[in-house]
Amino acid sequence: MDNRFPFAHTFSIVARDPETGEMGVAVQSHWFSVGSLVTWGEAGVGVIATQSMVDPSYGPLGLELMRAGRTAVQALAGLLAADSGRDLRQVAMVDKNNDVAVHTGSRCIQDAGHETGFGFSVQANMMANPNVWPAMAKAYQNSRDQLGKRLLAALEAGQAAGGDIRGTQSAAILVVAPQSTGRPWADQLIDLRVEDHPNPIAELRRLIHLREAYDLMNLGDEKLGEGDVDSALNAYKNAAGMAPEILELPFWHAVTLAELGRVDEAVSIFSDIFKKQPAWQILLRRLPAAGLLNVAPDTLNRLTSLA
Repeated sequence: MDNRFPFAHTFSIVARDPETGEMGVAVQSHWFSVGSLVTWGEAGVGVIATQSMVDPSYGPLGLELMRAGRTAVQALAGLLAADSGRDLRQVAMVDKNNDVAVHTGSRCIQDAGHETGFGFSVQANMMANPNVWPAMAKAYQNSRDQLGKRLLAALEAGQAAGGDIRGTQSAAILVVAPQSTGRPWADQLIDLRVEDHPNPIAELRRLIHLREAYDLMNLGDEKLGEGDVDSALNAYKNAAGMAPEILELPFWHAVTLAELGRVDEAVSIFSDIFKKQPAWQILLRRLPAAGLLNVAPDTLNRLTSLA
């Protein structure tokens, strides 16, 4: 056995949404920072999960082969043929054309196996029982939600069916756009990791919810830039409502209201924030010098003097 390769005994799913073309991979394991080893994806190319006795090179090399025109089946076959440790690997790939490839090596620790369907594959090793991956497949197929939440549903079902025999520790999810824009940072629609947590899947769900709130804030900024003020303010308000524990969301909503001359509404929001955390009032005083709070002097004095 080659000791260069780390362990990542785990369960995962790779999938392509046939309606949107988005592709994603999600994983949970009793292993620290599993996402740094297992999850790989590129917009307009495909997604990969490489696990068991992990050879991380399957990720970038598999994407390179698919980018060059190989199908997922061809890419995985080529990598396995060159790997003397193939019997210890578990790898799954889906490409932009819904081609699915998966390999569970004969020496993967039981219970281990996989199941495929149109545009997806679920795979698991070192599981508490052989019901894990069928439960994942069923949950994914039964969900009608957005791809990220469908992937999460598969992980939750796998855990509910028994999960990793060792318990839980980390989880990750990566969703990429159907086509590349040439801007990788924009093409990763979801890229979240829970590195170490007693209930990593539940924490991953919380982070996905929080990500949606911040996406609404970003949408508000876009709408404001387009001059659609009502849509912008509605997006800001909904974002703050989704995550009331995050004071930054209503803070910037209030800044926008102040600049639009809706000062009384801004005062109401700022007052609530400052009572909960006074440091935000100090930050507000610093914004005019950075050109991020442009209001009349009397308005500025009123806002920055709130008790």
